[in-house]
Amino acid sequence: MKELLIASTAFALFVICPRMAGMTNVIAGATHISIIRIAVLGTVLALPLIILMALIFREYGLFAALLFCVVTDLMAAVVMKGISFKAGVETLIIALFVIVGVKVASVVSMWVS
Repeated sequence: MKELLIASTAFALFVICPRMAGMTNVIAGATHISIIRIAVLGTVLALPLIILMALIFREYGLFAALLFCVVTDLMAAVVMKGISFKAGVETLIIALFVIVGVKVASVVSMWVS
């Protein structure tokens, strides 16, 4: 149980990122809905997607999980009319940085181990 709590806490802290905060703020500004309400309901709606992403990663690897994430980002851009084509391009650039970051992290961690 202790290991589950530690691992889950680490995951919870990892899931939080500046990009998520920025997108929540953009969505709240575009819709004039409380940022707290959006964050709470969005978190509930995202839970099955996070689980699916983790399962895709475990079963099919990084690129399949990344493709899933890029698709969900693009779906968010389509759903939110306040998000522009520029946001789609930014999403693809961020996706490339994620791929590079994951690969670099695995190489560096092998050196440290």
